[in-house]
Amino acid sequence: MKKALIITYYWPPSGGAGVQRWLKFTKYLRSYGWEPIIYTPENPENPSCDESLKADIPENLTVLRTPIWEPYSFYKKLIGMDKGEKINSGFLSEKKKPGLAEYISVWIRGNFFIPDARRFWIKPSVRFLTNYLKEHPVDIVITTGPPHSVHLIGLHLKRKLKVRWLADFRDPWTGIYYYKELKLSRLADRKHSRLEEVVLREADVVTVVGDHMMEEFSNKVERPYPVITNGFDEDDFGVQAKALIDGKFSIAHFGTIYPLANPLKFWDVLADKVKSDSSFAQMLEIKLVGKADHTVLSTIAEAGLDSYVRKIGYLPHNDVVIEMQKSQVLLLLVNTTPQAKGILTGKLFEYLAARRPILCLGPTDGDAAKLISNLNAGYNTAYSDDNSMRSIIDAYFEKFKQGNLMCESTNIGQFSRRELTRQMAEVLDKMLA
Repeated sequence: MKKALIITYYWPPSGGAGVQRWLKFTKYLRSYGWEPIIYTPENPENPSCDESLKADIPENLTVLRTPIWEPYSFYKKLIGMDKGEKINSGFLSEKKKPGLAEYISVWIRGNFFIPDARRFWIKPSVRFLTNYLKEHPVDIVITTGPPHSVHLIGLHLKRKLKVRWLADFRDPWTGIYYYKELKLSRLADRKHSRLEEVVLREADVVTVVGDHMMEEFSNKVERPYPVITNGFDEDDFGVQAKALIDGKFSIAHFGTIYPLANPLKFWDVLADKVKSDSSFAQMLEIKLVGKADHTVLSTIAEAGLDSYVRKIGYLPHNDVVIEMQKSQVLLLLVNTTPQAKGILTGKLFEYLAARRPILCLGPTDGDAAKLISNLNAGYNTAYSDDNSMRSIIDAYFEKFKQGNLMCESTNIGQFSRRELTRQMAEVLDKMLA
């Protein structure tokens, strides 16, 4: 078996989207001649935990762990959080409008913790892995980011040991949708850009999850960028929940809803239909599985939809996929930023596997919209197009009343985790050729 050292910040029992991609690759890599070895922090600051994901870890897998120091204890003191509270990713605030302390902390984060707050793990990791790799050589080192500090570990190992290195980007670096929210100085912005360019130039291979990210990186450093999307694991969807499908007309969102993704006009469309259609008012359920920013919940309340909302909160992944299959309509919220065209979340592929109709709000010429259209998996409309939203909801609800609200998606097998792992293994094999 060829060996690959995978350096990842997120690993079970960490939950959320960040852990899924390489957990699933690891699950299937042995089938394609690769033995994975995991290197991950011993004590990471994870926004959520999911013990159910441990079931996907292959037997007798080598998992190396070292301590990490992160400045979150200072951050929590600064903004008045309890020591045991979890820090949300992005710029989510569930309880209150961010104040001066949060503003200052974001400025510190963007300008002093470059590329991110995990930067203090770089040097100790390079020391530890240098010693480990001398005694236990591998064929390829893989880094997966964000956090992009992980890529800098790979960069140092490449320079020091001349190892083959693949840098996998699950999200962009300076092109991430919230980059401008970091309140960067010109000096900090230049440093972020310089580090990003160095990684793109020096990694032997850089893989990305979508076409727009490939184009964005190509404009910075011209080279091939193999696209290996996120996907779904067929094993996760073995339990069919068709018999348990919701009796209500449930419009379900899974994951976190950030302020920039708040669909203001969509809530108004639902509110108008509630007022004008008594049968719709009787059957509507807005199902929120995960976290939502306080601004989102306030907007829903202002629209008069509070009584239609069922807040479920965070669920283990195995429960999430069952809840997806039970829902009548799956709501996908991209966002309204200029970078939205390239957003292709892992959640979309699990929506496909759930085989329920999708309603996506986002750029009509974006990666997500093209995928949904090509697979006949649902509808996409812009955040500003309330007429289109109204038509889609009307059509879905009419089919719901007739008992034939179904998803007619096709050719989704190309996004199975096993097939995507085959593609990744092919990229790894070519690195050794």
